[in-house]
Amino acid sequence: LSLKFGDVGSLKGLVIRFLLTTSYYELSVPNWFSLHRLQLLYNHSIQATFNATRIYAPASYSYHCEHVSSLQRYDALLIPSSANDLSKLWEVTFTDFQIQGFNIQEGHFSYAKDCASFFSPAILMGLVMSLILLLVLAYALHMLIHLKSLDRHYECKASPAYFAQMKDNDMGDEKEPLRSSGNESYELRNQEFCKIYI
Repeated sequence: LSLKFGDVGSLKGLVIRFLLTTSYYELSVPNWFSLHRLQLLYNHSIQATFNATRIYAPASYSYHCEHVSSLQRYDALLIPSSANDLSKLWEVTFTDFQIQGFNIQEGHFSYAKDCASFFSPAILMGLVMSLILLLVLAYALHMLIHLKSLDRHYECKASPAYFAQMKDNDMGDEKEPLRSSGNESYELRNQEFCKIYI
């Protein structure tokens, strides 16, 4: 699969060639295609060759990736074919890359297999934060379960107050206050005191 730039200014004569292969695996029902190699040609001579890694999809699908690049910051899916090759002098990056080599219908891409892994940095960070929140919740529940309630025990005892002389045998709960005429006193028969233990 060749991508030619035609008469686009200084890119005239530049061709990007994608070498695609199709394979069949015994444990897989559909055939798979993969991008085997990428070549940069200028004026009909090969300038650089990159081996492609992890760029594959079922033959009836297309392959899509946000970045396909030879740079490490984009996960370097394109690797120079040899140390002596001129590809070391080239930096290649495709943005919003999508390719399909086989089973193309009506000039449109089929359903795309995306290169994004299930454990991207954002997903891993979300999982770590969820784990931290679960640990905090578990600790809070543990503290609530083992929280001791304030158990109150009341102990009330009848304690009548006795004084030296009684006025008379009136059995009322509370007698009249002392008169100024003599040494009279009264008794509170139902006086109680309570102790509270916490």
